[in-house]
This record gives sequence, C-alpha cells and structure tokens, in this order.
Amino acid sequence: MGRIAFTALAFLVSASQADAQDGLPALRARGALRWGADAEGGAPYVFKDPRDPNRLVGFEWDLAALLARELGVRAEMVQNQWDKLLDAVNRGDFDVAMNGIEVTEDRREVVAFTRPYYVAPEQLVVRKTDSHVTGLADLAGKRVGTLKASLAARILRGVGLFKEGDIAEYEGQVEPYQDLKLGRLDGVLMDYPIAQYCARPERDLAFAGPPFGQAFYAIAVRKGDAALLSALNEALDRLARTGELRALYERWALWNDATADLLGDRAPSTAPAPEYESYLEAIGKKPGLGERLARYATFLPPLLAGALVTLLLSVSAMALAVALGIGLAVARLYGPRALRALAAAYVELVRGTPLLVQLYMIYYGLPQAGVVLSAPVAAFLGLGLNYAAYEAENYRAGIQAVPRGQTEAALSLGMGRLQALRHVVLPQAFRIVIPPVTNDFISLLKDSSIVAVIAMVELTKQYGMLAAAHQDYLGVGALAAALYFGLGLPFARLARWSEVRFATDRAAWPAAA
Repeated sequence: MGRIAFTALAFLVSASQADAQDGLPALRARGALRWGADAEGGAPYVFKDPRDPNRLVGFEWDLAALLARELGVRAEMVQNQWDKLLDAVNRGDFDVAMNGIEVTEDRREVVAFTRPYYVAPEQLVVRKTDSHVTGLADLAGKRVGTLKASLAARILRGVGLFKEGDIAEYEGQVEPYQDLKLGRLDGVLMDYPIAQYCARPERDLAFAGPPFGQAFYAIAVRKGDAALLSALNEALDRLARTGELRALYERWALWNDATADLLGDRAPSTAPAPEYESYLEAIGKKPGLGERLARYATFLPPLLAGALVTLLLSVSAMALAVALGIGLAVARLYGPRALRALAAAYVELVRGTPLLVQLYMIYYGLPQAGVVLSAPVAAFLGLGLNYAAYEAENYRAGIQAVPRGQTEAALSLGMGRLQALRHVVLPQAFRIVIPPVTNDFISLLKDSSIVAVIAMVELTKQYGMLAAAHQDYLGVGALAAALYFGLGLPFARLARWSEVRFATDRAAWPAAA
C-alpha cells in the first residue's frame, strides 16, 4: 500500500509541478507569462466559451495575450480560486494575478499593483417589476446580494442602510442574479461589467439608476518584483497609446467614460461590440431537445478530464490514508506509552478540525515556513492525512474484533508477537474493515471537490465553470452527478460484496478455532 501511495505521489508531482523561478528573467526564459484567474467567475473576464466549452475567452484573456506579446512571450492562464489569487501569486503559483481585482489599501499591503487598466463603476440591479427602485436608499432594510470581497460589498456595509444579515455575499457572480429572479433577494450590487453580461440579457431584471462609484482594476504582482512590475506598466502604457486597450474594451462593450479618462481618450465611441453580440447570441438561444443533447455532449470532454483528476487524486490519497491508518492503529494498540499518546493525539486533532482548514494550512501556511508544495501534492497530502485518522479508527476496531484466541494460538505455534500480528491478526482485521474502508473511499471521492479552493481543477470545478458560462446549473449538474455516481458505483458494489463475503467467512470462525 505504501508503494502505491508513493507511485501516486510521483504521478501527481510529475503531472503538475509548480515553476520555482520568479521574476522577469525567469518569465522570459520560460517563454510564458503565467497569470492567475478563476474561470468560474464568469463573463466578461475569463470564462468558458458558450459556443465551445473546451476553450476560454474573455476581455482579460485577450488582455493577457496582448501583454504577453509586448513582453515577447506567450500567455498561459493558471486556474485558481478568485478570493485566493493574491495568496497564490505570493506563493509563486504564477507570475501575476489578473481577474477584475480591485485596488484597495489593504490589498496594497499584500501585493504590488500595476497602473490601473480599467475603471468599473458599480451597478444596482433589481427585478423589472420593481421600477420604483432607483438607488440603494429604496432598498434600505431589504436583502441585497453582492460578490464576496468586492468593492460593492464594502459599499453595502458602509452606507448604513443594511444590517449585516441583509447583505448576502456570494462566491460567484451568476448566483446572485439567479436568486434575484427567484425572489430570494431584492437587489444585487456588483461591478458594471458583471451586470452588463449577467443581468442586462435577463428579461426579468433591470438596471436601477445610473452606475456610480469607481473600482480600479489592476494586475497584482509579488512585492519586490520591480522589474516585472515596470515591464507590465510599460506594456500597458504602449497598449493605451496605440489604442489597442480601447479597441479591446469596445469589442467587449465595456468602454465607459471613466476608463476613457483613465486612458486619456475621450473621443466618442461608435465601434461595434462583436464579442458582446456573439455572447448574447450564444446564451440567448433556446435550443430544442436535440440541440441541448448535442451541447451536453460537448461538455463531456472537460467533465471527463475533471473526473479523471478526481479519481486519481482520490485513489492516491486513499492509499496514503490506509497505509498511515494501519501504522497509527498498530502504534495506538501495541506501541510504547509515548507512541500511543502521539497516535491518539493525531487522530483526535485531525478528526476535530475541518478539512478545509487543513488544506489552507498545507497550501498557504507551509510556504510561510519555507515549504512550498504544488496544488496536486497539497491536495494529496491534505486528503490522505485527514482520512488516515478515520482509517486508523477503522483498523483499531478491526484488530480488536479479532478473537484473542487467534493471537494466543499463533504464539503457541512459536510465532513472535510481530509475526502473529502480521500473519494472523492483520489479515483477519483487514477482512473486517473492508466495508467501512470502502465507504470511506466513496466519501473521500466526494470530499475531493473541496480541493478546488487550492487551485485544483477537478470534476466539481469543471461543473462550476461550465454552469456559470451557460447559466445551466440543472443540466450540467445532472451530468456531473452522473459522473460522480459512475465513479463511486464500483466501490459501492465492492463494499456490498465484501460485507456478504465477510459475513460468510466470520460464520466459519468458531469451527476453524
């Protein structure tokens, strides 16, 4: 089992090894500008193309390509959870973070920012039937939604119109508008680009009043990386002077007066917005059953890729959990007092703290102690070490369920205690614990979805990106659920078979004894 865990770990390391080089010279030597973003966030930043779910699009996707061209390299996006982008850029997971990141004083303490490349006002959205609402004051005391950790969230908390329970902060930008349509919210305040793409196309929603406020988007760079910061600022300056930035925003229907002032270009805009029109056309179609099934078929490649990551991660983490769990169980039952205490402390500590906290500590906490692990290795260790505590208890119960006479018989035949444990007790205990261990593996398979918070793109993350791009949580969710069911079914069958087999074997024990 230990060999399996080692082999799986080697696979994970080879599958995704973080680039340890930093700075502009390393970037050019690598030939790629690695930029972090969260494609689950949705349009118009970077998102799955509604016409082709196997490619990404977005105005920041295009901007990254322009910046990479100016630096003489290619652009390479790295998927990461949105609210952890700054932590990840400081870890060295990528060179820069760019995903509608608003410049704030507290964020300046964590990272360095380039000059702003876009100015986004805030836009309030309500149901079309609430035409009397023209501003936040009309929603005082009502329930309002926004994006977590955004300028809009700070505005809602700072205007003094809402109690803390009145403000619902969401991880994604599509879900608040869905809840608004369903009547769960009375209004949604978010950056204008989000409202332009997620709310304006909705027949049941309307903009309430004009945009207000200003959020400055900039690129986040590790502090101290002055050469890269300077190169990016120069690239943004050139793109602004040549008009390529303006042309980019016009294509995506994002050009506004505030950004015109930022770039020093107040000429009126009459340019078409082909990317926006294409987006509206793609999401506005009402496909028939045949078209819908054909579209779902195009979702299968990314979903299957995510399912493969889920399966490999789960199998390798379970191998570690079983191997370590056996060691903990044996140490707790047969070790010296100090070792028994350590094993018991490990089990209680790990079982008593959330898996999410453990993942954050491994992925973001260990680098502060000089230990930087790639996302696959951190996910493997987090899941494996967590489930080892539960497997230790399974094995401890299994060992204690083996009749004492089995050990005594082995000793009477001349075996030592270690030999009796290895050749007599553990094999019988293993048969006993197969059902609960198999059930734990099925639980781990589903719990693996939590590793999306540390930049792993597994099945649930693929589902989130596709569902956000197509605003189809039901159909895509059914596909993802079917894949999870298909992954877990063989192991569920194994658990049932082993229960029947164990019951048969155990019925024969007294006669054998």
